[in-house]
Amino acid sequence: MDWSSRRIHTILEASLLEDRATSDATTALTIDPALRASATVLAKEDCVISGLGCIAQYLQTFAQLEGYSSPHMAPRFDVIHHPEIFDGVRVKRGQSIAVIRHNARAILACERVILNMMQRMSGVATLTQQYVKAVAGTGAKILDTRKTIPGLRVLDKYAVTCGGGMNHRLDLSDGILIKNNHISLGGGLKTVLEKALARRKPGQVVQVEVRTFDELTEALRGGAESILLDNLSVADTKRAVKQVRSHSAGIPIEASGGMRLDTVREYAMAGVDYISVGALTHSATAVDMSMRITADIY
Repeated sequence: MDWSSRRIHTILEASLLEDRATSDATTALTIDPALRASATVLAKEDCVISGLGCIAQYLQTFAQLEGYSSPHMAPRFDVIHHPEIFDGVRVKRGQSIAVIRHNARAILACERVILNMMQRMSGVATLTQQYVKAVAGTGAKILDTRKTIPGLRVLDKYAVTCGGGMNHRLDLSDGILIKNNHISLGGGLKTVLEKALARRKPGQVVQVEVRTFDELTEALRGGAESILLDNLSVADTKRAVKQVRSHSAGIPIEASGGMRLDTVREYAMAGVDYISVGALTHSATAVDMSMRITADIY
């Protein structure tokens, strides 16, 4: 993850602006502008870490927004990461994740947005790891979807990889996936599949979402190069996998639709290559973290 990229900078800047971080009324009235502090980010529950890079980038972005109007707000800070802790590592409740040494006002202004981002991303990573572990040994890979928080997709999808999952399409330009609405609006499965195969760019794989065995048969006959089985039962998934494999052993098969931790292994055992799970990003619960701040003279 390139935390210094313009795309990430824009996301972090937006959250600081939303919180009016440079206009912290309470801190301005109560905290000496020259005071420096140490802040320890703590995990308050077992979790998989994601988003460590946002800490330094938030502090840097805050300094830019503040405009260095005070010499105390110059971007002089240290973010100390423990060598054994990095994105993708599982930590225990009570464990220290990172230590920040900086101007106390800057830390207080950025405290909430840092925690919000890390809690969200670590929640996604933690849930993803649970799904990955649930299908371990089956050969199936866990994929995310585009069901992400608006504006945070790149971070949501990065968090999925921290949990051991894989990214599906980043956006609508990133691959061809013919879904039921394309089929109904485009003149039927045969027609839209022919158009996609004829007009695609070199290297693009044409994937077709199917909901029935008739659609599966038509997609295979039409030359679909990847199959997405949408909302089929486990039994029907096994049958569909057998049909696809008998047609062509090399066609990737993905299962999708309402996947849960208590059922995902059954789908993996049905023989699919991938399982896409919208819950990774649309239903992940933020993990609990806190920031302990103390005066620091150095």
